[in-house]
Amino acid sequence: MGAQKDSRHAVVTGTSSGIGAAIAARLIADGWRVTGLDRVATASTSPQLKTIEIDLADVDRVQNALRSITEVDALVHAAGYMRVAPLGELNPSDGEGMWRVHVQAAAIIANSLIPRLSNGGRIVLIGSRTAEGAAGRSQYAATKAALIGMARSWAAELAPRGITVNIIAPGATETPMLQDPSRSGVAPRKPPIGRFIQPREIAALTSFLLSEDAGAITGQQIVVCGGGSL
Repeated sequence: MGAQKDSRHAVVTGTSSGIGAAIAARLIADGWRVTGLDRVATASTSPQLKTIEIDLADVDRVQNALRSITEVDALVHAAGYMRVAPLGELNPSDGEGMWRVHVQAAAIIANSLIPRLSNGGRIVLIGSRTAEGAAGRSQYAATKAALIGMARSWAAELAPRGITVNIIAPGATETPMLQDPSRSGVAPRKPPIGRFIQPREIAALTSFLLSEDAGAITGQQIVVCGGGSL
């Protein structure tokens, strides 16, 4: 990716817990500097991590915060949450809230950073296997499905600069979201491998997609489901 290993800089959302925290920890271990964007302060005390506490749904504040970032080699959008309801009981504010965090925030952050994203840089969006559709999760699934079209469009636009854009779509992953009371009506099921996906596994794949060896992979959705989609 052009830059030396110890100077690479990644912007990662959702770094306070779950997949985002695991990705930040993995990148730091790989020698990256990480700027985390999250509503809650990150527990890590690593000097390689700087956290900006911010509500990703607040467009103006996000844009203002990003102005302080002068150079970046990768963007990983891992922030997200789930609200569930069957058709007939959908809550418009839930759908709008998830859209703002999952899709709009990704677009605003990428749009703001792209002039400063290095040639050969990387964008990874954390999607969901649910993007294919799941009973009781239509609003959540719709936001994750939107990421696919957005990522593929960006991949086509940015290919001449050597910038790759990909989606990692986990199945049921052992994070706080898995135990969120708001999803009690659609309890997660263990994949055929007999256990839930681990955040570190998603972090490892993210690390690879950000590496030079993944330079020919772009516009793809990589599903990590433990056999759940078989």
